[in-house]
Amino acid sequence: MKYATRLNSYVADGRDVASALREIAATGSIKFVDLNYPEHFTDLSVAEMGRLLGELGLTLNSVAMRFRKEFLHGEYTNRDPQLSRRAIELTKEGIDATAALGCDLVTVWLGYDGYDYTFQKDYAAGINQVVAAFQELADYRPDVRLSIEYKPYEERVHALISSLGITLHVLDRIDRANVGATLDFCHMLMAGDMPGFGAALLLEQGKLWGVHLNDGNNSVDDGLMIASVHPWETAEFLYYLLRHDYDGVIYFDTFPKREEAAAEAVANADTVDLWVSKLHHYGIDNITALIQEADGVKTQLFRNAL
Repeated sequence: MKYATRLNSYVADGRDVASALREIAATGSIKFVDLNYPEHFTDLSVAEMGRLLGELGLTLNSVAMRFRKEFLHGEYTNRDPQLSRRAIELTKEGIDATAALGCDLVTVWLGYDGYDYTFQKDYAAGINQVVAAFQELADYRPDVRLSIEYKPYEERVHALISSLGITLHVLDRIDRANVGATLDFCHMLMAGDMPGFGAALLLEQGKLWGVHLNDGNNSVDDGLMIASVHPWETAEFLYYLLRHDYDGVIYFDTFPKREEAAAEAVANADTVDLWVSKLHHYGIDNITALIQEADGVKTQLFRNAL
């Protein structure tokens, strides 16, 4: 499997982006990196970032758009049309930076496109705005893929793109070959979605373009280490990745606030490697056959065998 880890876990310890990248490269387990735009490019130009990644032997997996408090009232659906346009143009800048770095994947999480109160949002109009924005962005650079990451709440009380179902609906409405989805394990738990279910549907459609793996206690985005709370849901999620020959990067979107960041990243890689080994040992085809039986007792015995 191919792994990336959260750069801000390193930057949060007082290191700059360049130092954080050097420490990630030194783990030996992490060969890929995700960058936030524009925040990770404030001290390094796109060209300088490209040279540094090459020097460190790191490959860029994705550039994630980060809309900060300027967009407190929404990104693509901001009540101020000028700010809504600014969010779209900022995304285009991120798309261009991604392409310049030899990458073709931009991750978009719309944390402020949502609402806090009843009677505050025209829901259908908001979804229409989001769809139109993604269509414009997809057509801007068809050679760059856009991946929508959903989350039910945080930054807003309620997000517009809040669940697997809404994500599938929006993808269908956007109807562009270069728009897909990123699944964040904690976000799925928060939404009451089964992670394996979401992976299965998006993989079947060829639309799962990003995986953010972590764990939590369902209600908030805890960002705990992989499989620390939901080992079986993690195993099932990984099974679907293996069953469908997912070749993308697994990004560890975890928050080591009291743990040493590099050690935590290596532990995450070791955990995924262990589960992948167990699943392969049992046999992906054997697991598929077990699922077809739909027998709860047999699935319990299978879990015991793992």
